[in-house]
Amino acid sequence: MSEQLLSTVQQWIEHDPDPVTRDELTALLEPARSGDETALAELGSRFSGPLVFGTAGLRAAVGAGESRMNRAVVIRASAGLASFLVDRVGSEPLVVVGCDARHGSEDFAADAAAVFAAAGCRAVRLPAQLPTPLVAYAVRALGADAGVMVTASHNPPADNGYKVYLGARAVSGDDERGVQIVAPDDARIAERIAAAPPADEVPRDPESVSTADDALVTDYVRRAASLRGPEEGADVSIALTPMHGVGLGTARRVLEEAGFPRVAVVAEQAEPDPDFPTVAFPNPEEPGAMDLLVALAAREDADVAIALDPDADRCAVAIPTGAGTGNPAEDWRRLSGDELGALLGEDAASDPDRAGDTLACSIVSGRLLGRIAQRHGLSFRQTLTGFKWIARTPGLRFGYEEAIGYCTDPAAVRDKDGVSTAVRVASLVAALKARGRTVQDELDRLPHMHGLYATAPLTFRVADLSLIGRGMRRLRENPPKELAGSPVAEFVDLADGGPEMLPTEGILVRTEADDRVIVRPSGTEPKLKCYLEVVLPVPDDAEVPRAEAAERLERISTELREVLGF
Repeated sequence: MSEQLLSTVQQWIEHDPDPVTRDELTALLEPARSGDETALAELGSRFSGPLVFGTAGLRAAVGAGESRMNRAVVIRASAGLASFLVDRVGSEPLVVVGCDARHGSEDFAADAAAVFAAAGCRAVRLPAQLPTPLVAYAVRALGADAGVMVTASHNPPADNGYKVYLGARAVSGDDERGVQIVAPDDARIAERIAAAPPADEVPRDPESVSTADDALVTDYVRRAASLRGPEEGADVSIALTPMHGVGLGTARRVLEEAGFPRVAVVAEQAEPDPDFPTVAFPNPEEPGAMDLLVALAAREDADVAIALDPDADRCAVAIPTGAGTGNPAEDWRRLSGDELGALLGEDAASDPDRAGDTLACSIVSGRLLGRIAQRHGLSFRQTLTGFKWIARTPGLRFGYEEAIGYCTDPAAVRDKDGVSTAVRVASLVAALKARGRTVQDELDRLPHMHGLYATAPLTFRVADLSLIGRGMRRLRENPPKELAGSPVAEFVDLADGGPEMLPTEGILVRTEADDRVIVRPSGTEPKLKCYLEVVLPVPDDAEVPRAEAAERLERISTELREVLGF
């Protein structure tokens, strides 16, 4: 095995067009040849197999080797995608390429566009360091056959990725234009990547790559700004962070044009920085990630705090609690993804001018959206995890996933979009403020209509991926008989699929009390993720029983840890 590995590494070095990653592998190869176990293990990790399309495309740590993100991998991936497109649509497929500000993003985007141009495609580069939603928008707005975004979204600083959208002639209908790839197209593209020549033999033609007109970004800004509701007279103050990512410029333009000029920005996180120095993980969902934002919101006495993730396709929101303690941690709280999803879902369902007749969310998101759709006479669809499934829902009016991703304008962006979500949030705050109400008032109103649907995550980050498989096996072999004192009424292995859902790795457990747990491996990070939900009735004049729900969620969490062995 060592000789085979060393031979593979040597061949990769000989065909790697990037001197930096060539030197990186060469420095490992010499000690590995001498039997150094550490070097052999590192090379084994870097050559553990080609990257495959997961929940959000290709994604891995930046570095040398077939299992990392680097120029050689991007070049071959682009050659495979170009071959797929030429076969699918015929002559001159139009491909849009964008990138964020992560390590390697600019070089990867330049290589991808140059490969497309040399392969007979019309390659269009977006300006560097723009949000991911601009690529999804451009695919639809330009009638492109495909789009590529170089980003790892909210992953750790070491990572980068390659996300693919199909459109125009490459898909069969409008509901799929500008949506990320799914099976079987992902496998077909992977086959073409595997058949591509070594990276240094793939033709590139940077001179034939064109640059998108500035009007494209201006049109996106105008479209997103137009999402503000008709309410007048409410002056809204916003605290905002792009979390060291690429969303600030676009978001400020959009908010100002939408009539929200009072935007205070977290200075320490304002400029793009691929090392994300002020946060442990550049994800607004992670503990502590929004601390600087909440502190700013408290100082500015803001009406709402909005955090974009680094590529600005996700949006998190914090609201004042009214506690008045002077401690930002107590005076502000972050809304869960499900809470914001319910607020935006109710807003979308209540608007007769919104196109589409269906609300959709991923299966791991809360079930309240389905009740909202039912109350408003709309259709509801649950999908597999990931926006590549949510966004292709026919007749979509609004879609979301609990991981703070929201599609609020499907006609323009068939993907999650943190910037347009920020406008919807600001507009909702303005409408409530004009009526003397708050976001918390609205969150209290919904349970009185539908019951309290309280959700909570339980996440295990692991260094050893085998622990995830072990936990899933324990759950399958020894399923719980009850949770929080309620007998289990339903145990569904999602790997078996169902009438409206393809098979996926995961387990669903529902009790007679209608509490629900879904357990699944993360599609983008080394995590085992558990999604907990409890349902409690709320009589008309009663207080919303949030403390009771929190206690029940904690009890289920404790019991689930024991079942999984974590």
